[in-house]
Amino acid sequence: MAGARSFGNYDLAAALADLIDNSIKAGARALTILFEPAENDVTVRIRDDGAGMSRIELIDAMRPASSNPEDQRDAGDLGRFGWGLKSASLSQARILTVVSWRDGLACAARWNVDDLDDWAMDLFEGSDALSLLASAPVGSSGTEVIWTRCDRLYDSSLTATLDERLNEKISHAKKQLSLVFHRYLAGEDGRRLEISLQGLRLDPVDPFMARHPATQSLDEEYVPVTPSAGVRVKPFVIPHFSKLTHEERLALDGDEGLARNQGFYVYRNRRLIIHGTWFRLVPHGELSQLTRIRIDLPNSLDAEWKITLDKSDAQLPINLRRRLREIVQRFSRRSVGVYRRRGVDLNTLEKAPVWRRNSHNGRIRYFINRDHPIIRELLYEASDQSMAQEAMRLVEYCVPVEAMAEDVRSADDSLVQPITDPDQFDSLVHACMLAYLRQAGAVSLSGFLAFARKAEPFSEQWKYTESLIKEKAGEWKLK
Repeated sequence: MAGARSFGNYDLAAALADLIDNSIKAGARALTILFEPAENDVTVRIRDDGAGMSRIELIDAMRPASSNPEDQRDAGDLGRFGWGLKSASLSQARILTVVSWRDGLACAARWNVDDLDDWAMDLFEGSDALSLLASAPVGSSGTEVIWTRCDRLYDSSLTATLDERLNEKISHAKKQLSLVFHRYLAGEDGRRLEISLQGLRLDPVDPFMARHPATQSLDEEYVPVTPSAGVRVKPFVIPHFSKLTHEERLALDGDEGLARNQGFYVYRNRRLIIHGTWFRLVPHGELSQLTRIRIDLPNSLDAEWKITLDKSDAQLPINLRRRLREIVQRFSRRSVGVYRRRGVDLNTLEKAPVWRRNSHNGRIRYFINRDHPIIRELLYEASDQSMAQEAMRLVEYCVPVEAMAEDVRSADDSLVQPITDPDQFDSLVHACMLAYLRQAGAVSLSGFLAFARKAEPFSEQWKYTESLIKEKAGEWKLK
């Protein structure tokens, strides 16, 4: 049992996800997760309104390795090894208690890693079982999993306080669960699951933004893996960040940004298993970061995909590699096209372009616009005005026109000039704000919005720019 604490690669989010799998299997519609901090400890309670368990079913569920991974399972079963409840719970706590009720009968069982006596569980029935709950059961059936002595949540060797460590872990778990179970939270296929964490209801985070008008997709395709089973593949190109609000962009970013979240999103029974990988079919690239491909597989293919015990990893079957590589290469061109079409207008009177086009005596040249607010601020702050102007002219005279023209003729998909990294764009907005603060007489939110809207590249990406400025207004002291 002590060894079970190290099975898999569980963090708090993954451990909770394993218990939610059990609740889904039990037919739950609502689930609550509560953290109750105490001095140098925290109690975690996960309650659902599922079918509940009888005494015999509970004992079987608490038995280590309670199922055979080789056995045929119900199509909707999210488990496999019979370790999930135990390994997930003990990865976070030293004491696991499960209370279940059905048709007026209640029972409970407990494992205590520090007090094992010949592999005997503590069992409770009736009122003794119900007394373990913090609140009376609601509904005719349900189950509550209780973690106590959660040493992995309150590691005393860390300098941060218990509340600080717990808040960080809860925040991360909230984001992960909103992603992992987004299809259940959204009510896909007519079954909606409601999850409440610390009293806050989780909203689904769709990594494909399938309902966004700027999202592109192809029809779903069935690819056989064995004579009797296969996977369903559906590619998406998510919107360019200029089509999003800042909040929507952060939701798509996840913990590691757009570039690291491109790739395959593998689901088993609509539950996300692994994402942000190309399975070494193609490299992660800057221009393919908008490509995300959903793969739905049935649990009958768990062995072929080598789904791990903690459901955090999978391996692509060899007989799928060639077909999926073809799909990736064909569809990735759309992601590149989204960036290549991010053109800019030159010489408009309503805004300040970065470049100005000059046509004289049949000769066309492009000059850096010295009146662009950020460039004007750079020249104003330069200690040597003459040298700054010469540097500008040097850039203008040395634009590699011939090489660029040749790249355009060759239709090289890697030729993309506009910003592909939203963080770089955010930095430009901040630079624009600094230029506004120094050039404007009266500083205001409305004034900065008007200032930014007249300059490239902010005018072309206005939806995102406006949402970012409004979100940062307090930090930048704009009212």
